[in-house]
Order: sequence, then structure tokens, then C-alpha cells
Amino acid sequence: MESLVTEGRAGSKLKWLWLAALVIAIDLGSKALASALLTYADPLPVLPMFNLTLLHNTGAAFSFLADGSGWQRWFFVILALVVSVVLVGWLRKLKAGETWTAIAIVLILGGALGNVYDRVVHGYVVDFLHFYWRNWHFPAFNLADTAITIGAAMMILDLFRKPADGGDA
Repeated sequence: MESLVTEGRAGSKLKWLWLAALVIAIDLGSKALASALLTYADPLPVLPMFNLTLLHNTGAAFSFLADGSGWQRWFFVILALVVSVVLVGWLRKLKAGETWTAIAIVLILGGALGNVYDRVVHGYVVDFLHFYWRNWHFPAFNLADTAITIGAAMMILDLFRKPADGGDA
């Protein structure tokens, strides 16, 4: 009975924060391994369309603003921290049946904080996953980016899973 009462309370989805911590730990561990074992910008072929390639990204997704004079480092740190506070607030307000949304939120949160750590400590984000097809190369990324993408995709899918509120539009 207590678990039913606890599950219905506001903030009960905060228990999913362990998943954000796991994302951060795996992300930072994989970045540390990549930094220790790979030579910067020297691809290590793994599969015909996949290399491990250590790169440092001072910008955002797809190296957006990477050519900035350095201001973007703290802009992205502050932005990610503000978004993280908003995500934790959202997580606190979720209801018992919103586990899918809770998981999506903590995946995004864990990924954002993993990349924030890099920006604060290194001044750049460590990327090392590099997919390509012939002469086309997808920008290198990391496990934090993967968690953010999966969380965002879950939120988009959730829009199609839930019935629209308010009936006819």
C-alpha cells in the first residue's frame, strides 16, 4: 500500500535520477578511455562504416559555434545547467503513469551534465564515435549525445502515444 501512495506523490519520479547518474558515469568513463587510448584526429577503424576518432568540440551539436572566440564554452555550460534545473523540476511534477517521460528526461539530463563536465574541465566536449558512408561523414559524437538523442526521440514518440488533451482542435 505504501508503494502505491509513494508512486502517486509528486516527485516520485525523482527515483529515476540514478539513470542520469549512470549515463554520466558511462559517458565520462568512455570519454576517458577514448582520450587515453586514441590519438587525436587519427581514425581507428572498427567496422566498414564506423571509426573511433578522438575529436574535441568547442561548439554544440554538429560543431555549431565551434569557431567562436571562447564565449560559447560558458554560454553552453549555463544553458545546459538552466535546462537541467528545468528538467529536474519537470521530473518532480510527473505523475505515477509517466515513467516513459521520466526516463526520457533523465537520459537528456545525464547527457547534458556529462557534456557540461567536459566543457567546465576541458573547455571542449570529447567526441569519438564517428560514422560515415563513402565520402559522407556524420559529425563525431559521444555517449552523452546518444543519451540526449534517445531521450528526445522518446519525447517525440510520446507525442504520438498519448491522446490529445481537449478533444477536437
